Amino acid sequence: MRPAPATVLTNSFYAFYDLHRPAYRDYAAACLAPEEAKIAVSHLFDLVASHWSTIVREPDPAAWAWYRHTQTVARRSGHTLTPVEETLLLHEELQLSVDKIATVTGTDPAAVSSRLAAARRHPDHTEAQWCAERGVAVGQPSYGTRPSRPPPVEPAGCEGKMRSAPYRHRAHGQRR
Repeated sequence: MRPAPATVLTNSFYAFYDLHRPAYRDYAAACLAPEEAKIAVSHLFDLVASHWSTIVREPDPAAWAWYRHTQTVARRSGHTLTPVEETLLLHEELQLSVDKIATVTGTDPAAVSSRLAAARRHPDHTEAQWCAERGVAVGQPSYGTRPSRPPPVEPAGCEGKMRSAPYRHRAHGQRR
């Protein structure tokens, strides 16, 4: 197999960057302090750019990049989210659609829907309870959209590490 021309690789990387960066930035910002979030996203895209010719040969480059991004965020925050908690954060707090979550994470849309259903079946993760804890209306984002709303309260012991971390108050297992 012939290697792709450099311009094709460059253009495909910039397309990947433009498509994924906003969600990666928002995810990192929801889990880390602002400066830490910038560093995590910058680190990820430096890694992706330096290995792009290899990454594009992966079955799903988005899954490759998302895994590394979530590992970086977990390492910097000291907490690892389960796939269900990750999906719930992306959908409920960052207001991403099922299809957008699937695209960004490299996950099948059916798996995303299944994770959301699992989260909603668990009493600690019902949307109504989740929103009631934050004083927001069901279906409304919990931060960043209305300047009159105070920022979310961080769990004890996490001050300055996270902007909003509704899932971090319990110990979490390692990612599968």
